[in-house]
Amino acid sequence: MSLIKSASLVSILTLVSRVSGLARELLIASFFGASALTDAFNVAFRIPNLLRRLFAEGAFSQAFVPVLASTRETKGDQATKLMVDKVATLLILTLLFTCIVGVLAAPALVWLMASGLESSPNSFENAVYMTRLMFPYIGFMSMVALSAGILNTWRRFAIPAVTPVLLNFSMIFAAWLGAPWFKSMGWEPIHALAYGVLGGGVLQLAIQIPALIKIGLFPTVHMSWSHISDAFRDPGTRQILSLMAPALLGVGVAQLSLLINTQIASHLVAGSVSWLSYADRLMEFPTAMLGVALGVVLMPQLAAAKAANDAQKFSDMLDWGLRLVFMSAAPCAVVLLIFTRPLVAVLYNYGAFTGSDVLQTSLALMGYGVGLLGLIAIKVLAPGFYASQDIRTPVKIGVLVLICTQLLNLLFVPLFAHAGLALAIGVGALINAGLLLVGLIRSGRYTPRRKWSLFILQTLIGCAVMGAMLFWANNNWNWIELRVTPLIRIAIVGVVLCVSGLVYLCVLRVIGMNFRQLIKV
Repeated sequence: MSLIKSASLVSILTLVSRVSGLARELLIASFFGASALTDAFNVAFRIPNLLRRLFAEGAFSQAFVPVLASTRETKGDQATKLMVDKVATLLILTLLFTCIVGVLAAPALVWLMASGLESSPNSFENAVYMTRLMFPYIGFMSMVALSAGILNTWRRFAIPAVTPVLLNFSMIFAAWLGAPWFKSMGWEPIHALAYGVLGGGVLQLAIQIPALIKIGLFPTVHMSWSHISDAFRDPGTRQILSLMAPALLGVGVAQLSLLINTQIASHLVAGSVSWLSYADRLMEFPTAMLGVALGVVLMPQLAAAKAANDAQKFSDMLDWGLRLVFMSAAPCAVVLLIFTRPLVAVLYNYGAFTGSDVLQTSLALMGYGVGLLGLIAIKVLAPGFYASQDIRTPVKIGVLVLICTQLLNLLFVPLFAHAGLALAIGVGALINAGLLLVGLIRSGRYTPRRKWSLFILQTLIGCAVMGAMLFWANNNWNWIELRVTPLIRIAIVGVVLCVSGLVYLCVLRVIGMNFRQLIKV
């Protein structure tokens, strides 16, 4: 399967995941709005998510996938299976210990994440309770990350891409049916969401098992001391552990920035954490569809090219990914900057989610939109280092970006409150992407192909025409008070976005962009 077909498959399945994720957020916003209790849930949910990104999708995947691809390329499938067994054994032991410690240390973790919740004792206690319920989620998702790394390396992209849908369905079920039932029993309704998260983790792991069995790579776990000792001594696992050390620091820097921002938001007006979370969900829609999809497809292919010493193929794949990112992410950024309020109103402005919540969430989304291109480009640029087993360079850049982001917070938060936090992240992402790009070029790993200046100019012209259409649509309807049924309002926004996207593509074609170059890889 070609890279464009693989990326398209992952992107389509990711679209299904994000649509179900938006449905999930719509239900949560309608049932619970933006309040101190939703802040408590979002803080509690961020703790296992933070650790998931730190260990599972972050440091572990960055270290595991390149070593896995290199082992398969140089030693064959049998040696790869033995390495997978040993990695799985060590991972399960680590996860058992982590989950036990996490459940016991929940009060301290909540305080570190959002000490501002202590001003409302009920919120703090609920956050601790939900953290304990959801903490085992990190265990399930770390095993999902192991499975996804294997399946993606074998080019079985479908199952890992569709897996997040199960979490969304589980949480939708919890909000739609669980919360009313909890209320009828005299329990706190929002606790149903925590049970939904835990159930989603179980389902996401369960769906991986048949796919792993089919390719003969379902891990065989041995818990005897001799096997554990042998796993620690194995060159492959030792290489992964050595790569994870700097990767943990690099991913930890990004998660530390999230922790600091959540801490700051918890001391702002009640609802600030929730407004940022709702905006983050919308921002992740294009980030996942474009950046994550490309990163998932490129990482094992870049690692294989590096193992085969094919420098030209390595560079060409990066160039292809960056062109696709720029052509796709630039118009998405225009949508988030110009058409923000209609998006938020159509998706969230129901039930307990008020017009004021729409405004505050829109401001946060615009802040993220400033850096959307950077946020997506990082997903393509960073694998260029990870596939070369160079994790130190992204770590150094991450530390610098963390410092810049927090300095920007000092400037933006007094001016824009919670939206300033989103804006600082957006600007920091642009700095991060720029430094990664310069690093790849200077190291000789990436040499930009010809006609980039023309490509950028064509994209900007298309964005300008599309932006003018969206600006007109945004200012000629009052989207918050639009007196039509929700489905009609969603249809109107969908038509506006589809027509704008079609106009964008037509403008690119008229001014001479060659789409065939983007689908030949």
